Amino acid sequence: MAVTAQLNPASRLGTEPVGKLLFQFSVPAITGMIVNALYNVVDRIWVGRGVNEVALGGLSLAMPLMTVTMAFAMLFGVGAANMISMRLGQGRKEEAENALNHCFFLLIIAGVLLMALELIFLDPLLARMGAGEGGAALDYARNYYRIILYGQVFGMVSFGFSHCTRAQGFPTITMVSMFIGAGMNMILDPIFIIGFGWGVEGAAWATIISQFAAAVWILSFNFGKKAVIHLSLRTFKLSLAIIRDILAFGSSQFLLQFVMSAVQLLFNTSLGVYGPAALGPGGGVVALSGFNINMSISMLILMPIFGINQGAQPILGFNYGAKQYHRVHKAFLLAIAGATAICTAGFILTELFPHFIVRLFAPRGSAALLEFAPRAMRIIMLVLPLNGFTIVATNFFVVTGRPKTSIFLSMLRQFIALIPCIIIFGKLHGLWGVVAASPVADGFAFICTGIMILAELKELRLARSAGSSGER
Repeated sequence: MAVTAQLNPASRLGTEPVGKLLFQFSVPAITGMIVNALYNVVDRIWVGRGVNEVALGGLSLAMPLMTVTMAFAMLFGVGAANMISMRLGQGRKEEAENALNHCFFLLIIAGVLLMALELIFLDPLLARMGAGEGGAALDYARNYYRIILYGQVFGMVSFGFSHCTRAQGFPTITMVSMFIGAGMNMILDPIFIIGFGWGVEGAAWATIISQFAAAVWILSFNFGKKAVIHLSLRTFKLSLAIIRDILAFGSSQFLLQFVMSAVQLLFNTSLGVYGPAALGPGGGVVALSGFNINMSISMLILMPIFGINQGAQPILGFNYGAKQYHRVHKAFLLAIAGATAICTAGFILTELFPHFIVRLFAPRGSAALLEFAPRAMRIIMLVLPLNGFTIVATNFFVVTGRPKTSIFLSMLRQFIALIPCIIIFGKLHGLWGVVAASPVADGFAFICTGIMILAELKELRLARSAGSSGER
């Protein structure tokens, strides 16, 4: 039976054409994710151009810690968003609203605790984050990340609540929030880094000021009357069951991000070990800087895929909760098609123009950097067209109530496959073995995910043919 229309924007998730909905929700999400990715990418471009390539490498040393922070933001934000969309689809609005309230407090508490702990242990943490010969790079990382910590709670709130706002049926509000943050960052970066001569500290101040503005915008909407559910201290009722559900729904993305932090750390240390042998004296820092550029480009390409995931999530969650399985199937296939198209376009650009892309970050880079980074880019991006399917399919298991399967697939690429590849290939082939680990792990994850998603789609077809939902 089709879901009964509700007098709120979420009701259209079960009635309007799936293709139209996916376009309307994904385009703002994709735009927002690209803009959000520009926080780090623009920081790196201006640091590379306005300071030096050693400072560019220093920002890489802070990335594992920043990824841990993002993991907690995704744990609570994605978890609450999945719960909100499903509860709205089931007509349980009060429970959805309380999930929103819990998300706010969880983000604040986690942000403050992480800031305190990392400030206390900042030096020993950063000392373990990177290249063995990266003393100067570590100094840059310390100066940058210390300032980032002062405002990271704003980044966590703005990012976490962007998922919750989209789950209510307001993708444009989320997109505007990201535009505010990244737009301010793009304006402030050159002013602070070059104009004021603040270097990496300027990049950090530009980031936290921008994240504060984005947090104010997204919170003001959720406190306001236009939202389907409202952030309200008055209606907050502490519930361990809701916290448990949020953690369950968000655990896949959390583990993916957390393990990604470990992978970034392993990459950093491996580059420090094998870089000098392949690139000569100072090769560890050169490899670190070159890999930083490649990771920035990878992030810029993959962020639209996460945007498609975010755009599809409320559609999938609402209709799965309403048992309209034919709409779930169609939305999933369209999301796969869009993700594959974006990854293929990224593959073509990085394979054809790697030197041009590298010079955007380091126009005055050393000969070693300009030799290493483009060649590494062509290797890292070899199986990029397959990644869109893997990312969308992994998220699909969360929507269908199988978070453990999604966790396994998330861990498959980042932990089960990639970490052993880095270690083994590094020992066998040195620096270039470390570089080749990524495409090998991507290909393995694609095969395993494909096998598992075929079984899941078969179950979905059986549920549909059993008459669980009316065809439209």
